[in-house]
Amino acid sequence: MTALTTPGASADVRPVVTDGSSSPRRRPNTRILMKSVPYILLAPFLVLFAIFFISPIVYAAYLSFFVDRLVGGQTFVGFENYAKVLTDPLFISGVTRVLLYGIVVVPVTLILALALALLIDRERLRGRALLQLAYFLPFAIPSVISALLWGYMYGNSFGVFTQMARGLGLADPNFLSAGNILFSIGNIAVWAAAGANMIIFYSALRSIPRELFEAARLDGASEWQIVWHVKIPLLRSTMIFTAVLAIIASLQLFNEPMILKPNALGAITSSFTPNMYAFNLISTSQQYNLAAAVAFTLTALIVGLTAIFLLLTRKRNQA
Repeated sequence: MTALTTPGASADVRPVVTDGSSSPRRRPNTRILMKSVPYILLAPFLVLFAIFFISPIVYAAYLSFFVDRLVGGQTFVGFENYAKVLTDPLFISGVTRVLLYGIVVVPVTLILALALALLIDRERLRGRALLQLAYFLPFAIPSVISALLWGYMYGNSFGVFTQMARGLGLADPNFLSAGNILFSIGNIAVWAAAGANMIIFYSALRSIPRELFEAARLDGASEWQIVWHVKIPLLRSTMIFTAVLAIIASLQLFNEPMILKPNALGAITSSFTPNMYAFNLISTSQQYNLAAAVAFTLTALIVGLTAIFLLLTRKRNQA
């Protein structure tokens, strides 16, 4: 291997290294290679994301504009499926039910989670880690298992609450009746979700500089005044975030009523929630096109309500 130099060239010019052939060896452009590394690493995820997430959504959107006919197979009908969904009393009653459910469950969940987070954030609190675990543990239990557990406790003849009432000589409570079922489901949701939201609130509280609290105490503020005028205002963005998640979860209610349905005969129907209505369309009558229209109608409702909530909170913050 020899080094070629040009006569009369300046001393700071590096020689071209060759391997003895007539043309010099070209080094690869490492800068271009380094720029392409992130895309190479992301490629498997993007491919799987497109296959298992994007393509089903696209296919469901395609199905929602068609209908299966005995003669002619799939026929394009435009927005006819959406018109059927929006005028179906079963779908409307299900949407009304989950809206009423969300009006009660969302505020209760967030208020309870905020109260627990403020309690744990107190100075000189003993057993903080144990309390965090105890509050968060219900969320770690899968929702199906939680519904089975509470369904057993709600049981009219064998439930824990029924046994307690009989032991005290009281009438049997009927938590699975048509008038109480929505509150019973809401109790399961609050029990499970309050701990998760508590962790979010507590993490946000720990990110607030402790100097703000010390300065407020030096100014003569009580602990309640620090909570109301310092901690809660600084948690506003976190509260909005958790509220959006709670709204989405309440409108997608499915697991709890589906598990409680065998024990709540007559109180929970196949169209109790929009998701149960879509599931029933697929499982009983194979109306995939109409079920796809239900799914996208519910998605539009969730997006619309979330946008309205964010708009109202933004105007309130600006005011």
